[in-house]
Amino acid sequence: MKLRYFILHFLMDPKYLKSILLMTVSSLSFALMSLMVRLAGDLPLFEKVLFRNLFSLLIAILIILKEKGSFSGKKENRKYLILRGLSGLGGVMLYFYSLSHLNLSDATMLNKMSPFFVIIFASLFLKERMNRYQIAGICVAFLASLLIIKPHFDLTLLPSLLGLGSAFFAGFAYTVIRLLKLRGESSGTIVFYFSLVSFIIVLPLALINYTPPSALQWLYLLGIGFFAAFGQLFMTQAYFYARASDIAPYKYLHVLFAALIGLLFLGESMDILSIVGSGIIILVFIYLYKKRCV
Repeated sequence: MKLRYFILHFLMDPKYLKSILLMTVSSLSFALMSLMVRLAGDLPLFEKVLFRNLFSLLIAILIILKEKGSFSGKKENRKYLILRGLSGLGGVMLYFYSLSHLNLSDATMLNKMSPFFVIIFASLFLKERMNRYQIAGICVAFLASLLIIKPHFDLTLLPSLLGLGSAFFAGFAYTVIRLLKLRGESSGTIVFYFSLVSFIIVLPLALINYTPPSALQWLYLLGIGFFAAFGQLFMTQAYFYARASDIAPYKYLHVLFAALIGLLFLGESMDILSIVGSGIIILVFIYLYKKRCV
């Protein structure tokens, strides 16, 4: 019955189909961004992060100008806007580090643990009470993440821990976004602050440790910014055409695309533990979404 409903909904609702296609393109864009990060090679982390946020900053400015929005935001929200920028930057930096040291699929999957951190932070700071489904889902998801991390006691564990750390910071950033939405802040202003705070912090660090890119590395740096910006743009448009509850699980296509791109361009492959762990995390997320718990 559910399969029949899905097929009819998919075929008869062009907006739903459009949202899925947009989310698919968004996931592919983010996966290609991950590839660009890896191909940029030994360039300093700060240079890669700078280009990732530079394009987003330009797009945020255009959106605010088009919508005649606010660059400064509401006075009472500015400390939260800055906090969102700082936590978002922390998530991006740790994610880019893990991308440079792990399989693309593993780094991506660990980063996609962020919705489970959102549940925890929303409970702590927004007074959203966790129910039994959420508590069980979080426990199962974190146990499944151990299949990807494969705990061992040496420095080779660091990239996996930082990959999970990227989800921690991203989850906190998303929680602050939820708070800002409740306080009436616009999406354009939130994205602008994130990009601006990141740019201000990363620019001097990138200049201090500047390493001149080769011609090919310049192309990869531009690719980081281009695919990150368009991935965000397509994802935003996808939520415009359909309910979040209908299409949010499709963002996990990012993991599939990352695995395929890693295989085709980098010769990477997921081991059986990573496949099982990733599958469990995705299933838990979908289950909680069906219960309206994430």
